[in-house]
Amino acid sequence: MLSIVSVLFLTAASACSSPAVGPSPGNSAEESHLPRLNWSTLIPSWLQHRHLGLQAKGSNFMLEDSTFWIFGGSIHYFRVPKEYWRDRLLKMKACGLNTLTTYVPWNLHEPERGKFDFSGNLDLEAFVLLAAKIGLWVILRPGPYICSEVDLGGLPSWLLQDPGMKLRTTYKGFTEAVDLYFDHLMSRVVPLQYKHGGPIIAVQVENEYGSYNKDPAYMPYVKKALEDRGIIELLLTSDNKDGLQKGVVQGVLATINLQSQQELKLLSNFLLSVQGVQPKMVMEYWTGWFDSWGGPHNILDSSEVLETVSAIIKAGSSINLYMFHGGTNFGFINGAMHFHEYNADVTSYDYDAVLTEAGDYTAKYTKLRDFFGSISGTPLPPPPDLLPKMSYEPMMPSFYLSLWDALIYLDDPIKSEKPINMENLPVNNGNGQAFGYILYETTIFSSGILSGLVRDRGQVFVNTVSIGFLDYKTTKITIPLTQGYTTLRILVENCGRVNYGNNIDDQRKGLIGNLYLDNSPLKNFRIYSLDMTKQFFQRFNIDKWSIIPQTPAAPAFFLGGLSVGLYPSDTFLKLEVCRTPFLSSVLIFLGL
Repeated sequence: MLSIVSVLFLTAASACSSPAVGPSPGNSAEESHLPRLNWSTLIPSWLQHRHLGLQAKGSNFMLEDSTFWIFGGSIHYFRVPKEYWRDRLLKMKACGLNTLTTYVPWNLHEPERGKFDFSGNLDLEAFVLLAAKIGLWVILRPGPYICSEVDLGGLPSWLLQDPGMKLRTTYKGFTEAVDLYFDHLMSRVVPLQYKHGGPIIAVQVENEYGSYNKDPAYMPYVKKALEDRGIIELLLTSDNKDGLQKGVVQGVLATINLQSQQELKLLSNFLLSVQGVQPKMVMEYWTGWFDSWGGPHNILDSSEVLETVSAIIKAGSSINLYMFHGGTNFGFINGAMHFHEYNADVTSYDYDAVLTEAGDYTAKYTKLRDFFGSISGTPLPPPPDLLPKMSYEPMMPSFYLSLWDALIYLDDPIKSEKPINMENLPVNNGNGQAFGYILYETTIFSSGILSGLVRDRGQVFVNTVSIGFLDYKTTKITIPLTQGYTTLRILVENCGRVNYGNNIDDQRKGLIGNLYLDNSPLKNFRIYSLDMTKQFFQRFNIDKWSIIPQTPAAPAFFLGGLSVGLYPSDTFLKLEVCRTPFLSSVLIFLGL
């Protein structure tokens, strides 16, 4: 019997669319059977009685009474299939690293207010326990803001339902939400700390706040929020060159983020001037960089990486490789940048990291393994074998469902006198819509100039005929001559909320404010939430689909099957560029 992978496409000419502690309540059955760890096989006998933890003493880190160097690497559990966590962590250990660092994405763990998800790829505790079993220490970076090229820097979009919201400040609406989230998160994290027998040796206070710096009371608030909930390990901050001067917090060790040796010297001198003799650490040495839609793939030469890593260690600094393994921005979780212009991040988070997106070795891995092996004092474990991969036969979609035909299978449209932005739609138990598309319909009776604020990209239809797009650069479009009753439709795509910068409060998506025809606001909208989740597609039973016509109308969903045999291997989808305009880009939904 063959395994079939269903591939579902939406074509809409879109521009931007992957420790010996017991289990905590609510964890998966798989985790409940994790063995209690015998740390005597993982650490020296002098660490089996834990009292002091990781400390900053003079210019050195100390773990208990011995000098300790942090050789770390970043892997984000939510960007790697859970089935591959062990493979990636073993490769980290075999590279000579001793510490795992990971962010915690609030928006994925609390998709609705008070509703938490720590299952599957989001099983933080299982990830941390697995790192411990493999023999890695852990530095946790719980935010609440994490940046990380994740939508809204990891903050939940439902926070933006409040029109007065001031993210990353002590604004009451924000701190109340953080407090409830930390109440839940820290109940899971506290038992995993070093002094409680777990692998977490340090916890970061927020992330790169110095480059934001809108509220001097905010970082002390986050520090206290962590400590009040039982965080007792060493606290760190992390800032790049733009924010280091304003990111220092009393009683918290400052660390730096950089990519060049020149920055290392400059920032190390600054740290010495503001906090005296303290251990130096590069919390993020950027082994590559993220990519944006329409831009090139960023590459950093492996020899340069080795040279800089060597220089950081020789300068007496601990280090964390960001990223050791990047993984994938699954679904729609990618973030965006918006300085001079808006640029959405791509689905891949390969990052030109030490391991590829697929978990394969690179020249960086080989050189860094040799380097860390030369200073480790003991032989490194052998690198795991690569996972099998397969190139399958080309496939073509077989079935088709026009978006216009699909609307009758959706929930009744939301009726509103004015447009409603995505976050404020009365859906998902009052939490609004986080990702995907939103379709606005209204009736017009004349031609004219259509204008409005669209975030991020809206395809405009007169009835079912596409007449152009509205986006950041194009804010007006001419509606051609119409006769009588005409349906105006705008299909708006959320390409990703900005994850870094001073404009995160302004990341609402959809139609923002009124939509105007010849300067007169349009009214009486019908609004469809197209969040593109698995539940969304389950509405379309097989009997709803048709054989693809010779000239299919777009936007539309396309369904195809790929035979992968009894033993599926890793692969990827390569979407060939089509010459017909309506297939100029696609979104993909995969299901087994």
